[in-house]
Amino acid sequence: MQLDIVTPEEKAFSDKVESVVIPGSEGEMGILPAHAPLVTALAPGELRYLKDGEEISLAIGSGIVEISDDKIAVLTDMAMGEDDIDEAAVEEALASAERALAEKHGSEEAAAMEAIIAKSLAQLHIKRRRRSL
Repeated sequence: MQLDIVTPEEKAFSDKVESVVIPGSEGEMGILPAHAPLVTALAPGELRYLKDGEEISLAIGSGIVEISDDKIAVLTDMAMGEDDIDEAAVEEALASAERALAEKHGSEEAAAMEAIIAKSLAQLHIKRRRRSL
């Protein structure tokens, strides 16, 4: 299957893969060859794909995914591998967003802070995953 991951800044990934697991808005979804056509929302979290028997994980932001004809197109506002994640900077952004959320509870800015928190947690999950194995 062809997997293309695109962010506003770049094409983050484009290659043939064996399978993909995406963090959908309703939970994780596995995608194998000959999957039914589908368009669905992405939630911030961990996207995993299998290539040449090796599982690779990326921290993904919100967006959409389109599946058709053994092609998977992921359009997202963030796609980061473990090496791209600065753990200290993410922890700082997370703490700042949590403080701001506590102050702005119920406002329009609260949704933006919640999105930052979700993306930060996804990045920390990817970065810290190897340490716990």
